[in-house]
Amino acid sequence: MSDTQTAKRQRPLSPHLQVYRLPLPAIASITHRITGVGLTVGTLVLAWWLIAAAAGPDAYETVSAFLGSPIGWLLLAGWVWALWYHTLNGVRHLFWDAGKGLELQAVYQGGYVVWGGSVALTVITIIAAIVAA
Repeated sequence: MSDTQTAKRQRPLSPHLQVYRLPLPAIASITHRITGVGLTVGTLVLAWWLIAAAAGPDAYETVSAFLGSPIGWLLLAGWVWALWYHTLNGVRHLFWDAGKGLELQAVYQGGYVVWGGSVALTVITIIAAIVAA
């Protein structure tokens, strides 16, 4: 066997997502896109709720029963988190557009602030909703 054939056999395969660790900026970018899609779905549920409110008490009761169920609360909490995450990450992008926070350390710090802030604001929002109800 020639040296070229031996070298071809010993080359490593390309890594896949199972072995490659995505950096925080990539995860934040992917999450921003996913939360945008989630907010679209949440807006459709909001439209369903508004249409049901206009349609009458029976339709409104159906939507209220769904949103008041444990699955409904979980979906609402997810949409609230998606809204806070998307908003905070959008503000971070505005800073980037102004040329601020583009250094690697600042990008990572901003990512941690967005993740932590979105979770904290979601918890505050849910507590406020429970207290108001």
